[in-house]
Amino acid sequence: MGNGYDDAQLSEQRHPTATDLDRVSKDQPVMILHQSGHLASVNHKALALLNINQNTENPSGGIIRRETNSNVPNGVLEESALFTAIGSIFKDVPLQVMFEIARKGLDAYVKNGFTTVQEERADQGTTEMWQALAKQNQLPIDVVSYPDITTSQEYMLKQGSSRQYDHHFRIGGVKISLDGSPQGKTAWLTQAYKIPPEGKDKNYKGYPAIKDDQQVDQYINVAFKHGWQVLVHANGDAAIDQFIGAVKDATAKQGKADRRSVLIHSQTIRDDQLDQLKALDIIPSFFSLHTYYWGDWHRQQTLGETRAAHISPTATALKKNLIFTEHHDAPVVPPHSMMMLDATVNRVTRSDYVLGADERISPYLALKSMTDWAAYQYFEDQYKGTLKQGKLADLVILDKNPLTVPSREIKKN
Repeated sequence: MGNGYDDAQLSEQRHPTATDLDRVSKDQPVMILHQSGHLASVNHKALALLNINQNTENPSGGIIRRETNSNVPNGVLEESALFTAIGSIFKDVPLQVMFEIARKGLDAYVKNGFTTVQEERADQGTTEMWQALAKQNQLPIDVVSYPDITTSQEYMLKQGSSRQYDHHFRIGGVKISLDGSPQGKTAWLTQAYKIPPEGKDKNYKGYPAIKDDQQVDQYINVAFKHGWQVLVHANGDAAIDQFIGAVKDATAKQGKADRRSVLIHSQTIRDDQLDQLKALDIIPSFFSLHTYYWGDWHRQQTLGETRAAHISPTATALKKNLIFTEHHDAPVVPPHSMMMLDATVNRVTRSDYVLGADERISPYLALKSMTDWAAYQYFEDQYKGTLKQGKLADLVILDKNPLTVPSREIKKN
């Protein structure tokens, strides 16, 4: 099993197929995960073990890619087709192995200056693992878990959420995913991709994780009813429309409150949607590191110049008096705090192209999105996020001041 290939960085600019991976082994199952975490490629042995064949239908919210003009799987799994496979592969991982993985992950965050981290789209088993580590005093920093409401609703009804840490751990609310990733061309858009995936026509716009709007409305309504903070994964503007509609519906039923719902990624959000976020008190959490890692890919392959220049529109959000946060979505990209700050300020792609110059913001405001506003997002602004008497001394010492060094040198900190 491997992790982190990116078709945008391969000379062929395509996903490896089962035939490609058979060259690694025909006798052992092989799986390699796409850097986005939304796709994977497997060899024919793995397809057989996963019981995926020409008679296997696409699962809801996912696609099993096929050979040209055929129903035979070509080895590429998208979204729920991948998640189902991953679930079957890792269902029997020993608890001690999970502990070790968690410790290594926390160590990476600590080394990069993070003092509060998030386990998003968790399940009951993962959440209970964090609780066990917390009781053993194994958490060096604060961990907030957001179980997936589509699979953990009954668990959440029993467990509930809390704004108080217990040995550095708490359940902060729930998570729901409404689409895929733009770099993997699975995000749900209202306009077609510039170049569709192989086998799709020119009108291809991605697809929803949950087709039924009423089902999404129900999930959000349950969360609002029980006071759970809601974090929603939505990259495409069609998925964002779906979420906005669900929030409007749930607010009408449950009334207004200080919920601080979070729209995670918000990659292709439109200006009119930003206006609606403001009206509904939804906080966008942007993924500005996309400008570096996939900015060129978005210009050339997924979105085209105009839409690509508007991804993670931080400056536009500020003009609309919206606060926002920034994230890195590790392990999609490394949890490098200064790279994240650099991308928010500079928006420079791998080819050194400035993607959306009008959306660049000052280092100070970018830093607030990682500290002050991030603490607000977590309902922790009363004791985190700023340097003030009485607040926690969650301090990170840098060798240079990111507010005064030349902006292109921020990531060297």
